[in-house]
Amino acid sequence: MRYMLMIFVNPDSYQTLSEADQQALMLEYFTFTEDLRRSGEFIAGDALQTPDTATTVKVRDGKRDTTDGPFIETKEYLAGYYEVECPTLDRALEWAAKIPDARHGTIEVRPVWEAPGPQS
Repeated sequence: MRYMLMIFVNPDSYQTLSEADQQALMLEYFTFTEDLRRSGEFIAGDALQTPDTATTVKVRDGKRDTTDGPFIETKEYLAGYYEVECPTLDRALEWAAKIPDARHGTIEVRPVWEAPGPQS
């Protein structure tokens, strides 16, 4: 089954890290990603830019409305994700616990909905 491991962090937590600690965290991410790739369970993953770079889109009464910035003001924001293929939820949770930001933020694990294909 495919799972999304969504990384939510408070950007203020990075401001308290020294340059060396920030570099160490990035190295942890590179190592984690490489371990996940080697396992054969990695599908995709990326870091996202900060919420102030977002554009929110809504369509109401057939008209598109765009707004700069995030839809919701929160302390934590979606900072990145991994998509994995794991045989069980427990295995996906094991990977989620190894994500470096699990120590500072929250990792949400959610199964990917498999849309039914067209009937033959």
